[in-house]
Amino acid sequence: MGRYDLTDFEWEAIRPHLPNKSRGVPRVDDRRVLNGIFWCLRSGAPWADMPARYGPPTTIYNRFNRWRKAGVWDRLMDAITRAYDG
Repeated sequence: MGRYDLTDFEWEAIRPHLPNKSRGVPRVDDRRVLNGIFWCLRSGAPWADMPARYGPPTTIYNRFNRWRKAGVWDRLMDAITRAYDG
């Protein structure tokens, strides 16, 4: 588990709130992508400098932006807040 990776508790709290609509191509593992997003945001490194264990930086960056536009981040943060009792 990496420094900024989700714990099992956090993952179980937010997993039901993730979009699950397939687009024809099998989705990359959501937890791995989320861990990559959190690594980039917390470390302050450019997307292109992301460690390979999180997958292609373009995939992670695109998912971050798609979820931002769709309001997914608000739902995820609400779920984590509820899981930790506010």
